[in-house]
Amino acid sequence: MKRSGDIMPTFRGYQMRVLNTAGRACLVVWLTTISLAAQQAARPAAVVDTAASAGIARDRLARLHAAMKGFVDRKEVSGIVTLIARDGKTVDVHAVGQADVEKNVAMKTDSIFRIASMTKPVTSVAIMMLFEENKLFLTDSVSKFIPAFKGTQVLEDGKPVAARRQMTIRDLLTHRSGLTYGFLNGGAVGNGYRNNGIVDGLSQTPLTLEDNINKLAAEPLIAQPGAAFNYSLSTDVLGRVVEVASGQPLNVFFRERIFKPLKMVDTDFVVPESKWPRLVNVYSPDGKGGIRPMSDPETFGNTLMSPFASYREGKTYFSGGAGLVSTAADYSRFANMLLNGGVLDGARLLSPKSIELMTSNHTADVPHPLSLIGAGREFGLGVQVVTDVAATQTLGSVGMYGWSGIYGTVFWVDPKEKLVSIMMVQKYPGSTVAGTFLPMVYQSLVR
Repeated sequence: MKRSGDIMPTFRGYQMRVLNTAGRACLVVWLTTISLAAQQAARPAAVVDTAASAGIARDRLARLHAAMKGFVDRKEVSGIVTLIARDGKTVDVHAVGQADVEKNVAMKTDSIFRIASMTKPVTSVAIMMLFEENKLFLTDSVSKFIPAFKGTQVLEDGKPVAARRQMTIRDLLTHRSGLTYGFLNGGAVGNGYRNNGIVDGLSQTPLTLEDNINKLAAEPLIAQPGAAFNYSLSTDVLGRVVEVASGQPLNVFFRERIFKPLKMVDTDFVVPESKWPRLVNVYSPDGKGGIRPMSDPETFGNTLMSPFASYREGKTYFSGGAGLVSTAADYSRFANMLLNGGVLDGARLLSPKSIELMTSNHTADVPHPLSLIGAGREFGLGVQVVTDVAATQTLGSVGMYGWSGIYGTVFWVDPKEKLVSIMMVQKYPGSTVAGTFLPMVYQSLVR
């Protein structure tokens, strides 16, 4: 029998007996609290502006995006991907244009690019890892690992003479080895490279790294070891040193010791068939103010390129100086590892002191071509280093470092600003995007 003084309210299927006025008051308070909590939970979480929190202005980022779009609109390039990270967090990733104009394939942020000489810093890190493991010293003679370099000669006044000293690992890291690139040298040394089938790492070849480096060792040097800076096949030689010192093929060492720990899932010497649709096409000037697809193979002066066949599965030549493909996101993980003193997400590749040595000036005492290195810049161990911002005549910081690739890609790490910036494009020759990208990144910094 229900008493008249009892209240039997129902809330979400539960009956609650309230015996007096005080109980009813408590129930009202409780229900009100629950209602407010439910309303709060239903509201969308406040959106955190990662750019603003990183000291980067959104309206200024829009300038960067517009500048990149301008290159596409003027048909100077097919498409571009840019990435900016600060304080270890990705602030902006932007894709514009097309990965393949003829097939109308849009450029995407996960598009895969041939990074060419941006492979060099990866190989240099591998060497420093082996240095930290006591498997080599920077002062070691290259012939300790590659006996073919014993008895190296230097071409002086058109005649081969004995090298005054042995080439060292440091010489290779700083491009002071006396080696050159065939595509950069039109003289007797470069002719020797071409006549004897030495490849630059940009074309398809049946050779292995060991084969090519042994052939290279038989050629005379362009300068005495240590005497001058000559951009060169030195980093391909370093790749062979990695193989000998580690006992692993270079592609295996990279995959097991660098790419897997850093979770670089799209970086490799080959593009698997499953990822081939993501590989960006390469373009060249069409002579009419626009661009046209590069052929495979195609020759530009002394430069022989194979932009497709040389990235197919089954390749045998793993160029430590030019062979990798990657994405903006993947390479940002490598760059953030450098910025963070050799570690990323618990995976430590190097000590901070090794990064410090790599990014020091190792070429102050030798001349180098301004067209390659640039005013206000020197070279470290595998990376270019800014030593005088005023002399560069652009924005940046003393101590920032990075490198670029022959197809137009570029990356920079700025320890002072805790900044990583990456630009991916595929055009040869004549891509001018990097020169615009750098100041447009820095003008976006407001803190």
